[in-house]
Amino acid sequence: MVAVTWTNYLRKRLPQTIRSLHTLKGNELDQILMSPPLASLDLPDIWSPNSSSRIIPAIHKSFDDHTTVVLDGKLISTEIRSRIAAKVREMKTCLGKVPGLAVILVGQRRDSQTYVRNKIMACEEVGMKSLVAELPTDCAEMDVRNAIMRFNKDPSIHGILVQLPLPQHLDEEKVLNALSLEKDVDGFHPVNMGNLAINGREPLFTPCTPKGCIELLIRSGVEIMGKEAVVIGRSNIVGLPTSLLLQRHHATVTVIHPFTENPEQITAKADIIVSAAGVPNLVRGNWIKPGATVIDVGTTPVEDSGCDDGYRLVGDVCHEEAIKVASAITPVPGGVGPMTVAMLLYNTLVCAKRILNFN
Repeated sequence: MVAVTWTNYLRKRLPQTIRSLHTLKGNELDQILMSPPLASLDLPDIWSPNSSSRIIPAIHKSFDDHTTVVLDGKLISTEIRSRIAAKVREMKTCLGKVPGLAVILVGQRRDSQTYVRNKIMACEEVGMKSLVAELPTDCAEMDVRNAIMRFNKDPSIHGILVQLPLPQHLDEEKVLNALSLEKDVDGFHPVNMGNLAINGREPLFTPCTPKGCIELLIRSGVEIMGKEAVVIGRSNIVGLPTSLLLQRHHATVTVIHPFTENPEQITAKADIIVSAAGVPNLVRGNWIKPGATVIDVGTTPVEDSGCDDGYRLVGDVCHEEAIKVASAITPVPGGVGPMTVAMLLYNTLVCAKRILNFN
């Protein structure tokens, strides 16, 4: 085994016409999010003979004296959640039922407990049902799978998620494969991930954090099509699906991983940076192109006795340096995190509408 650390190895807008989701009837859910169905973004790859010689306009204005915009995930997610709550009330009035979300939490990780608590509170706020199955750290893999199977069969539960990461003795792939595809609101089932990667396909669910990042960019007026994007990290949870999603939105995407040589030089060329390495302050000011948009997904818990939970969350990006260079940046916390929860609620609502045939 080789231990590798991050520190060492390191123009046109899309048409406005949006097709409905393949699995849904009507356009009701399109009113909640601004990001369109992925299949509606597909365009043929037709290369212009003189594309290499065309004149490219300047992308960024001068940033000698600029004010960096802080992308407020809390504010944007609040608007999304209010619309979700309205749909939940409508469903309850018409059917006498509400969407149900089940969360499986294994172990005593404080950050995971906090994330699960936030998700349950969010469900309550929008009127959704929620259940939590808590299992000990040393539980058997079959115990986790049995909990999943119970929720798979429960008609009042429309979405299921397994809080990651799992303890090392558990096979994450086998656990996630036990999820019902129709209830995989985290979007990690191999079929969902495969459909995300294939042009013309629409996954039943897109992973929540990458989906939240794209929604944040779109709502903040950041153009994605044709721009150079760098994704730092290639995890199955964030890095990989984010890179796929950015490609579906026609960005030119580069993925930085622990074996990448000269990562700071590559990243410094990007118009959009999405960092999901989980290494505090990895991305310094000299990694960032002046005027770039920076999405900091990193949320590493750092011990801090002055905080209520005994720790504080630190991002991948050195905020003090980045804010002097970037045109826009997400805070940690309060940036991507609230958007992730909002996308989870959205996916759960979509799932309930599909299962209950509620249009």
